[in-house]
Amino acid sequence: MTILILGPNGSGKSAYAEELVLGLSAGAYYYIATMIPHGEDGWARVEKHRKQRKDMGFFTVEKPTNVSDVTLPSDAAALLEDVSNLLGNAMFNGERDGSGVFADIRAFCEKCRAAVLVSIEGLTEQPAYDEETRDYVNELNRLNSKLIDFADVVIVLRDGTPIFVKGDANALD
Repeated sequence: MTILILGPNGSGKSAYAEELVLGLSAGAYYYIATMIPHGEDGWARVEKHRKQRKDMGFFTVEKPTNVSDVTLPSDAAALLEDVSNLLGNAMFNGERDGSGVFADIRAFCEKCRAAVLVSIEGLTEQPAYDEETRDYVNELNRLNSKLIDFADVVIVLRDGTPIFVKGDANALD
């Protein structure tokens, strides 16, 4: 089963995803961290997420690219935090679009009993953005669209409230 959680920055999607994963019956719980921290803000965000999941029982794997290379037991539930970082890491290392990232995520999802994917939703191209940033925003929106089609369940967080836009809560039992 693949579950996609979307929402804007600060919507609570990470905390919601962590609780959701831990509510799934699984042999083990994995947290795949994709962020490459840059500067104080980046490190502060990583530390916030580490504190948030401390003592939750996750096996954490730092994997900023090629998440399908992670070895997972077939009965595992895995949280991929997050798609937007994974795409950014790939694009800023020369991948021109998200097709390789989508293939990587699909292969990752096939390795475990349940995969929960987190991604930023609602980014729009702004006139002040440089070309590289505009390309990233457009590619993230295309990748999210592919993941919506691929996922069994899609949940959008609005002000901390989960809204099921594909599938329903019964699929999570």
